[in-house]
Amino acid sequence: MKLLCLGLAWGSLFSLAAAETSPGEWKPLFPDQNSFAGFRQLGGKAHYEIKDGLVTGTSVAGEPNSFMATEKEFGDFELEYEFQVDEKLNSGVQIRSHSVPSFKKGQVHGYQVEIDPSARAWSGGIYEEGRRGWLAPLDQNKAAGAAFKHKDWNKVRVRAVGDSIQTWINEVPAADLRDAMDQSGFIALQVHGVGKDASKVGTKVQWRNLRLKELGAHCWQPLFDGKSLSGWQTEPGGEWKVEDSAIHGTSPASEARHGMLLYEKPLSDFTLRLNFKVNRGNSGVYFRSEKVAEGVSVHGIQAEVCENEDTGGLYETGGRGWLVQPDKARMQKEKVYQPGQWNEIWISAHGKRLVVHVNGKKTADFTDEKQTRLSGLLGLQLHGGQDMDVQFKDLALLTPGQ
Repeated sequence: MKLLCLGLAWGSLFSLAAAETSPGEWKPLFPDQNSFAGFRQLGGKAHYEIKDGLVTGTSVAGEPNSFMATEKEFGDFELEYEFQVDEKLNSGVQIRSHSVPSFKKGQVHGYQVEIDPSARAWSGGIYEEGRRGWLAPLDQNKAAGAAFKHKDWNKVRVRAVGDSIQTWINEVPAADLRDAMDQSGFIALQVHGVGKDASKVGTKVQWRNLRLKELGAHCWQPLFDGKSLSGWQTEPGGEWKVEDSAIHGTSPASEARHGMLLYEKPLSDFTLRLNFKVNRGNSGVYFRSEKVAEGVSVHGIQAEVCENEDTGGLYETGGRGWLVQPDKARMQKEKVYQPGQWNEIWISAHGKRLVVHVNGKKTADFTDEKQTRLSGLLGLQLHGGQDMDVQFKDLALLTPGQ
């Protein structure tokens, strides 16, 4: 779900972006501790029961994944719970999740904080149920895997704020995800389907001490009104105009300068979403950049936007060159970039960590230890010396809502 900020003045954007999220109070996820009031069961027909705050889910033969889901949706929050699980059963807790008729006939989809008693031990990792699969596995986090306690109670903490989702398993850091797909949704307890495997039918997962602290919500604040270039300024080279609610940039190969369209206010930490279409040439979305008296117009980092599988990489103009060049074989195999079509890119720059997704698939995740400029200009590029034709639309920043 992509929430849009409503009723915000353009001038308030940057004060909101810098504001701290207001803390809430811890509240039990099951207020009366003995009923599923405020919840609904989705998916399969696994058996759920609750008594004195202890929730037990039991697998049933032949049923698909089952979910006990909140009727209410949550945006930013902290969630804590304890669980113990049968060694033969997989489970998880859905966050910012959805079930709508238009998506696979109501199939539950969204982020899942994994419960994994297998030898792999990825409890606390983040899997996206019903859509993209693993987003934050724990194959590179052996400490989190070792923290899981078999046949015992385990404590999980989840913090979801903006595009950041962090998890801890028994106080050990597990997942640290930056992903802008959803900013709100329901919370649900999952009992994984076991098919007709008699050795798994009747296996159980239990939860206790489930509590939640709401922290407000983030939503998308437009950077482009779809009608004019108000709030943007051009640098020499190429031409920019608005057509069909999109920014259209063109430049002939005879133009040696890099044409730039710069947002009028600098950004520090941010998450940006936009759609782009490359008809011809090499382009990019610059950030943490500064103007220079050269034909390239700015020095800084760009998320690459071009006609091939370099799209979604990170390149530093006036500095180190490629910081992250995408794996072209993987890009081609997964068809991440769609040539000649509208594509969506997310750019997340928080502190020294830079994360890029193209069409929902991560193409760069880079911690820039050498970077000293942590704020700067945002801009769209027309590469000099090339026949350029590129379009951008639906530009928005993820900001705290009200």
